[in-house]
Amino acid sequence: MHPRARIHADPVLEVVDQFDCLPDSLVLLILNNVEDVRSLGRFSAVSKRFYGLVPLVHDVYVKIDRVVTVDGDAEDTFNMSSPKPRNILSHFLKMMLFTIIKPFHNMRSPNGAGRPLFPQLAQHSPAQVLRNFTHIRNLRIELPSGDVGTEEGVLLKWRAEYGSTLQNCVILGGTRVDRKPVGAEHEPSSEDNGSMPESFYTNGGLKLRVVWTISSLIAASTRHYLLRSIIKDHRTLTSLVLTDADGQGTLCMGTEQLKEFRENQLSASACSNRTQVPACNMKLKYAPYLELPGGTALQGATLVAIKPSTEGNNVSHISRKETDAFISGAFDGPFKFAVKALMKRRTYLLEMNGF
Repeated sequence: MHPRARIHADPVLEVVDQFDCLPDSLVLLILNNVEDVRSLGRFSAVSKRFYGLVPLVHDVYVKIDRVVTVDGDAEDTFNMSSPKPRNILSHFLKMMLFTIIKPFHNMRSPNGAGRPLFPQLAQHSPAQVLRNFTHIRNLRIELPSGDVGTEEGVLLKWRAEYGSTLQNCVILGGTRVDRKPVGAEHEPSSEDNGSMPESFYTNGGLKLRVVWTISSLIAASTRHYLLRSIIKDHRTLTSLVLTDADGQGTLCMGTEQLKEFRENQLSASACSNRTQVPACNMKLKYAPYLELPGGTALQGATLVAIKPSTEGNNVSHISRKETDAFISGAFDGPFKFAVKALMKRRTYLLEMNGF
């Protein structure tokens, strides 16, 4: 008779977390590709290791959901998803108020102590959120909408390059963007002989472009002013971009601009919380009708290239070649085509005092 078989339990296998085998440098590479500050906040709550690694990421993206009043009254929050007001000055008053975000709401530290993950986030301002990151190199901030209210169908896009003051700005506008009918051919206007048509001065066309220009410069200088504490707190920054969900305006600063920002005193406007716009020279180019790739057409196409007057500013070293490269590369897709087409048109020179 065979002895009864004995049943033995398998030895307990030790569970190894394969993620723990990855070196910190590789984990940081993964986190740098995450970028989004909300997602990084959630990663911080996973473990003590992530809690220590997240503040070391180089690339950070901050998306702002709403704009509130300066006193932080949440009940008086502006709904930026609502239709833009037609009164441009009214819209500026909203955008000139400090922006806040709330990416780590109700998130707790991984040790379960019940305290907020980042105690400094009580007021949820972008500057306070970013203070927890000690090695940021590339920072991108997105506002909930564009700063300048426009009529439906109007195109207005701008891009500004800043140091301690404005260095370059380019504005692309059009009174209407239309879908070109398939097979339709546009007959050249009798007024489109390369010169500015007389109607441009009599029907308010020039006045409208001046409003676009001033509005865009105010929007850019307001954004620039709001960045000063972030730049001060993060000496490792090499690239900073502040844009909006509508893709209307973009403010950008590179390594040299950030360095120059820190070395020179910021000139604030006496009337509001924005940087003073210096006296500028402007080059305006215009086309009554411009066909774009993809079957669209831009009516009243306008390009305005803006540079500070060379006298008494810190950007006179910027070459014309660098300026042309900035203008031609300011926008993507069909708008890039529009800029290149307009750059071939006749140039009209304007001057503007600082404000």
